[in-house]
Amino acid sequence: MEAFLISTGVVALAEIGDKTQLLAFVLAAKFRRLGAIILGILVATLLNHGFAGAAGTWLSAILSPEILRWILGVSFLLMAIWTLIPDKLDDDETGTAAKYGVFMTTFIAFFLAEMGDKTQIATVALAARYDAFVTVVLATTLGMLIANVPAVLIGKRMAGAIPVTLVHRIAAAIFAILGVLTLLGAGESLGV
Repeated sequence: MEAFLISTGVVALAEIGDKTQLLAFVLAAKFRRLGAIILGILVATLLNHGFAGAAGTWLSAILSPEILRWILGVSFLLMAIWTLIPDKLDDDETGTAAKYGVFMTTFIAFFLAEMGDKTQIATVALAARYDAFVTVVLATTLGMLIANVPAVLIGKRMAGAIPVTLVHRIAAAIFAILGVLTLLGAGESLGV
């Protein structure tokens, strides 16, 4: 349950103000087919985080617990710093040809936007940390949906109502706490 709650919460918080949330705003304003956009986000995230979770599970299998602990601890601390850096939405991430339809445009745009993004890297680290592939992938996907579905449903009106800096600081603090706890050996009973 800890893996599910932490994975969901940290990704939902890290996603506030992220470029994929901005992408959700843009797609909702451009296409106004909310169901297709939400489904595209869901499928893209499941696939993207599935790959990330598999990488994390693989890393936990091949690395010694001591090495994994240090890699994960430092990774979480770096994620804390990265979370404090604001994202910008690149024009090419929304420029997918409309001829593919709303679902495919959303799927492609979200899948590509998540490549190497903080939430994808967090999924790798969380899957390695908890050695719970399915739980982490489902939880990080839920975290993405918690942050992005309201962006799709409410659109631009929501953008100014959320204190993005505060949310980023909270997410950074959670990543930092996870990093410190991991470096101090918390969770060694879990094999990390």
